[in-house]
Amino acid sequence: MRVEVERLIKQAERDLVNARKSLAAEAYELAAFVCHQAVEKYLKAAWGLGVAADLRSHFAYLNPDYTTARYPDAANGVPYEVYDRATAEAKIRTVEKVFPWLRQLTQTKK
Repeated sequence: MRVEVERLIKQAERDLVNARKSLAAEAYELAAFVCHQAVEKYLKAAWGLGVAADLRSHFAYLNPDYTTARYPDAANGVPYEVYDRATAEAKIRTVEKVFPWLRQLTQTKK
């Protein structure tokens, strides 16, 4: 596997760890943003291989957090006040649903 792909996967796995830590610290907007980043890095690693149809809605669910979790104008409020524990937990569960597929996809391309 190319070194760039290995690095993306390694950082994606670390991002999920950090999302869980953010949840524990009650930084819910940060957990949501880091979930988005984790999946984005895995997708970059798996670029061009296609996305399983049953997972597309999960990616769509995480996508808005790239801006909403960071910017008040996108969140229609202050992000840390808009996100709550339940939302952050749901985002983490979503990442945990798509990571096995992404892991398998990137493993078969070594």
